[in-house]
Amino acid sequence: MQTGSRVVVPFGAKRHYTGIVTAIYSEQTAQQDNGEGDAHEEKQKNGGKVDRAKLREVIEVSDPEPIILPSQLALWQWIAEYYLCTEGDVMKAALPAGFKIESDTLRQHYRPRTELRIRLTEAYRSPSNEAALTSACDDLKRAPKQQELLLKYLQYAEYADGLCNTEVTRHNLLEQSGLTLAHLHALLSKGILEQYEAEVSRLGNAGHQAGMLSELSPIQQTCRGQIHDAWLTHDVCLLHGVTSSGKTEIYIHLIDEAIRAGKQALYLMPEIALTSQMESRLRRAFGGRVGVYHSKFSDEERVEIWQKQLSAEPYDVILGVRSSVFLPFSRLGLVIVDEEHENTYKQQDPAPRYHARNVAIVLARQFSAKVLLGTATPSFESYYNARTGKYGLVTLGERWQSVQMPAIEVIDTAELRRKHRMSGAFSPQLLGAIRDALGRGEQAILFQNRRGYAPLMECPACGWVPRCERCDVSLTYHRRYNLLACHYCGNAYHLPPSCPACGEQRLRFIGLGTERIEEELHSLIPEARIDRMDLDTTRSRSAYERILSDFTRGNTDILIGTQMVSKGLDFAHVSVVGIMNADTMLNYPDFRSHERAYQLMAQVAGRSGRRDRQGLVILQTRSTDIPVIGQVRRYDYEGLYRSQMDERRAFRYPPFTRLIYIYLRCRDEQRLNEAATRLLSRLSEPFGTCVLGPEAPPVGRIGGLFIRKVMLKLEPSFPTRKAREFLRGIVAAMSSLSELSGINVYFDVDPM
Repeated sequence: MQTGSRVVVPFGAKRHYTGIVTAIYSEQTAQQDNGEGDAHEEKQKNGGKVDRAKLREVIEVSDPEPIILPSQLALWQWIAEYYLCTEGDVMKAALPAGFKIESDTLRQHYRPRTELRIRLTEAYRSPSNEAALTSACDDLKRAPKQQELLLKYLQYAEYADGLCNTEVTRHNLLEQSGLTLAHLHALLSKGILEQYEAEVSRLGNAGHQAGMLSELSPIQQTCRGQIHDAWLTHDVCLLHGVTSSGKTEIYIHLIDEAIRAGKQALYLMPEIALTSQMESRLRRAFGGRVGVYHSKFSDEERVEIWQKQLSAEPYDVILGVRSSVFLPFSRLGLVIVDEEHENTYKQQDPAPRYHARNVAIVLARQFSAKVLLGTATPSFESYYNARTGKYGLVTLGERWQSVQMPAIEVIDTAELRRKHRMSGAFSPQLLGAIRDALGRGEQAILFQNRRGYAPLMECPACGWVPRCERCDVSLTYHRRYNLLACHYCGNAYHLPPSCPACGEQRLRFIGLGTERIEEELHSLIPEARIDRMDLDTTRSRSAYERILSDFTRGNTDILIGTQMVSKGLDFAHVSVVGIMNADTMLNYPDFRSHERAYQLMAQVAGRSGRRDRQGLVILQTRSTDIPVIGQVRRYDYEGLYRSQMDERRAFRYPPFTRLIYIYLRCRDEQRLNEAATRLLSRLSEPFGTCVLGPEAPPVGRIGGLFIRKVMLKLEPSFPTRKAREFLRGIVAAMSSLSELSGINVYFDVDPM
């Protein structure tokens, strides 16, 4: 047993859990311990003696060698401390499911992939037995098919000088020879050939050859030099580059430099949908040295990537989403966080509720590696850190080959509806722009950040709206399945034939989802080839790849999607982007709503006109006079930043304070309110006016559990470590009270 190995520990007669050895204690070493480790803490509580009733026997050591490196354990400990969760929570998030043991059977999830291979038996394998092989082949003259199969085997095995230089699979031998399994069985029974199982990789990196890197333009070369200059004094640099400015090519050259220096690179992306395009670009540059890691891979594939990272020949480049920060690295030299502003880098549920960008910075610090944060629309926190000197800052303000930024035309849909000029969700300007683009052989992207057909069903007679039985939300209609679905708990309901409140037969749908936009567009432009990219159409890895491949190859004219289409995708022939309804992004009750709305709209606008001509963006809204709409139209990030930062400074929001949300959940709303009140009284003493709440969040019940939220606004002068100690102590004290049993309390540090 070693630190970093998996072990299986029983809890009760039938329950078993996988654990990771973080330290090894004996009676003697525990007595000498200076305060680290659970064994020491137990001894302190019990007068220097370990409570043996709480000890659990290790019934199995699963690994001959550790699967967790010391640097990973240190990162887990930091995450658990900073994000106020347990190291067990971090372990569950970090380890691929294939590494975990099933509780009741001790069965390993991971099974190596094997294939059947064919080889000469030992009697014929030695070079000294070449004469015996010749004789055996001659003896098969009366069985010509068997003789042919043996000769085919020797051909495919590249037999020479008594040696077989290539392994031969049973499948390939039979397929390429055109002979049958019966002929093979005859050779097996005669002891000439034998069949064996061999373990093979699922990763499929064979055959990827590295190519030449593209030349950087003079502006890109200057930018790369400025990044290196920034890294002389800062470990983290923010690259603020407009969309289609060629940031990715700069990333590739920096990765190449890291590899040439004998280092590894981690390239983080916010969405699985983006990885297929980026994988192709990285493989063209670095071939089989690139590994890809995300949740759309099978458990077995993720285990194999993990094991390869622990091997003597790990991948030089890892491309992945937020979970990639948990992979083992031995010589990390560069971390790139692309589209660093994206809130999908923040894990929401379950714990650990970590932010991959911030964890990546801590990970890089362990290896003295450099970090590059890249985006066209920086998060305000990162931009503030760069403007105040905590990070380096490099700006790339010109598009590749000096192509102009897309023209943004703002359309007042309220006025058009008043004049009855809207065709469903489409303004005349948007329909005209799409038809013109298709007439030129170009493509269009339509952005609507709501999936399904309609977010609301309503009875026009009495106003009844179907709601989820377990959550405080209305149900979304999905025409594809003819169901009403809750997007919080996943429950689905059949469509009611009539209003259950008043019996009205005519129920109406309100609002727009991607499915409804697709249906309307098919009726308005029937000749167009249309596809949709949202959570409903991209359940599998192959679905992502198929949709993007069809659009890239020109097999699709119009791509409709949610925020998936706004992030970093590069399409050469998109000349028109339609933002269907900007208002849904502006009316969310959150201090970041305008920042996020700007980021989404500016990013999706940047998908158009990325090659040799200026693109066009049609932005449809009922709120043309809201300042952020004008800022999007002018690409005025600085103006947005200044105005929003003035508000945040005045109302003490990040980056001028640190936020910690404390959530309480319970099935009994009255007991929940009592617990929230008690928590507030306990928090008031150490934190005073920094405590706000408790209150119900916008969705106050999810999955049958009522929710209350308490907000902590910590001033920079308040020690964060001390705050975390207070919080852990308060929650531990409350959890010991019998009257508060059944109350689940958890934290969200630096919420998004």
